[in-house]
Amino acid sequence: MPQQRNEGEGSRTAARKYNQGAKRTAERGVREKPEALSDEERRELERAEQEGRERAKEIDPAVSRDYDKPTR
Repeated sequence: MPQQRNEGEGSRTAARKYNQGAKRTAERGVREKPEALSDEERRELERAEQEGRERAKEIDPAVSRDYDKPTR
């Protein structure tokens, strides 16, 4: 078993692995339009979002804030 070198902060090996993974992910592509989702995928995303909102302690006011009105 080869001895591993401590590369310290800014590890080139870790950066290389990260960059390769990021490149593979980007090459797979991302759907830009929500219309590309099937009905089943859309329902699953809506269910997951609702489940996450149920566990939240409060609603984030920044989500639907009217910036023309003062907050207090």
